[in-house]
Amino acid sequence: MRKFLLAACAAVSILLPPAAQAAIRAVACEPEWGALLAELGGDKVSTYVATNALQDPHQIQARPSLLAAVRRADLLVCSGSELEIGWLPILLRQSGNPAIQPGQPGYFEATAFVRKLEVPSRVDRAEGDVHPGGNPHIQTDPRNIARVAEALAARLAEVDPADAATFQARGKDFGARWRAAMQRWAAAAAPLKGVAVVVHHKAFPYLEDWLGLKEVAQLEPKPGVEPSSAHLAEVLAELKRQPARMILRAAYNDQRASEWLSERAGIPAVMLPSTVGGSDRAKDLFSLFDDTVDRLLGGLK
Repeated sequence: MRKFLLAACAAVSILLPPAAQAAIRAVACEPEWGALLAELGGDKVSTYVATNALQDPHQIQARPSLLAAVRRADLLVCSGSELEIGWLPILLRQSGNPAIQPGQPGYFEATAFVRKLEVPSRVDRAEGDVHPGGNPHIQTDPRNIARVAEALAARLAEVDPADAATFQARGKDFGARWRAAMQRWAAAAAPLKGVAVVVHHKAFPYLEDWLGLKEVAQLEPKPGVEPSSAHLAEVLAELKRQPARMILRAAYNDQRASEWLSERAGIPAVMLPSTVGGSDRAKDLFSLFDDTVDRLLGGLK
């Protein structure tokens, strides 16, 4: 009987069609781009996401599993503007994969398709983690997601022309749903216009530009430099002259500095997911912004 069952299973396995395989193997440097690839690519794209929302995307380890994924990739989707400068060049060099090198269709930088903020007039590394091409944290403004989505759908079609119609259709569908969601978010977030905030790291200029928030101080004395007690005392003194309504940090920022200031300044510390997976609710791009707007509105209460 056992031999019969094994033979039957083997026969079934021969008769069954092979499982469908994605045409594009992609690597997304950050979770937001992995989520966008899922929206635009569906089962035509399999994506390995290099980082998660609880990791600082400036600093990660180029682990063997990530290197293996990059070696096999047809498409690499990253924020760019040197957000990944500490680890991506090493991966590109060691991968030996010509398809995803800069200048090739398989290399995609999201920041190339949006208007960048905080572009420095000069670059001095003594000033901390300064990005010569402008602030790379573009994913906190849904208008940027819309622009990147349009460009990424076109790039998917270029990498895989056989499925171009699929990517075009999924791009149009995502764009329609995204525009409707942006109208809803903008209406809900109207009370946030002009609200003064303190930020842990300069990770929210695009969010501030979108919603009209006013940044009055940063917990980091220089970008990428963790807050000292002396600097926090200076920020507290500054808030007495120029009050703020809340303190914002990303999910990967240490909470101790914002909580210290929150207790002494009497204003709430608000954790924003910043990217997909940054909170239990932020499971995709739509719920990311649902949660972000609700958390900001909650900070006003």
